[in-house]
Amino acid sequence: MNTKTETMKCDNCGKSGARVIYVSRSYGTGRDLLVIENVPVVSCPQCGESYLTARTLRGIDNIKRNRSKVASTRCVPVAAFV
Repeated sequence: MNTKTETMKCDNCGKSGARVIYVSRSYGTGRDLLVIENVPVVSCPQCGESYLTARTLRGIDNIKRNRSKVASTRCVPVAAFV
């Protein structure tokens, strides 16, 4: 997980100190599962909120629409939490 060194103002609480972190997000299930790596998420230590910007959401929608062109297939082990 990478973190930018610059901080910004949180859109939720308005306080400074929010940072961009990069995470993996999964969409769908089974054969329709799509994992997107390095998704930028704004995380605020002041209010505890994490959120995606409009630009990031548009990027995710674009990846989902064009998944056959931009995604590679990988085999990964899957475990259930019990």
